[in-house]
Amino acid sequence: MAKRTSDGGPIVIKKYANRRLYNTDTSSYITLDDLAKMTRENVDFSVIDAKSGDDITHTILTQIIVEQESTGEQMLPVSFLRDLISMYGNSMQAMMPSYLEASMTSFRKNREQLQEAFQKGVEANPMARMVETNLKLMQGAAEVFMPGSKPSTTKPPATKPASKDELAQMREQMAAMQKKLDELDS
Repeated sequence: MAKRTSDGGPIVIKKYANRRLYNTDTSSYITLDDLAKMTRENVDFSVIDAKSGDDITHTILTQIIVEQESTGEQMLPVSFLRDLISMYGNSMQAMMPSYLEASMTSFRKNREQLQEAFQKGVEANPMARMVETNLKLMQGAAEVFMPGSKPSTTKPPATKPASKDELAQMREQMAAMQKKLDELDS
């Protein structure tokens, strides 16, 4: 659940013409790096143009992604960026936001299932170290790209042990993710 102000609403960040960002919750000026950190910490905020009053949150989040990608630690493959750009003006453009959101939700769910599987003893598998490394890579990517994706530090509630079918399904999902990661490396 996203962290909000005491009145339950998102924190309002005002962007002034001089490109400065002002956090109305803390009454201080902040940077894009601060907004990226707030996003990773699942803090709910909206960015408002101080002059026009327009909500420019989307533009600012996109700017953060561009800056993150320009640091040399790129997460978005060129082929993905080309595909994304090709969707603008395409008849599929209207469907893309909901598709990407559903894909990220599925990614988070799969990541959580993998974490649960590791906690239940899948570590004994000889492939566990490789899968664990890949999971850490996915977690790092998710923390940068998705608000609220940082794993909880609280202990998850007790659940029943996974059935053989569930473990087989998780292994198939891990194999599919490994294949996609291998394809990204090529």
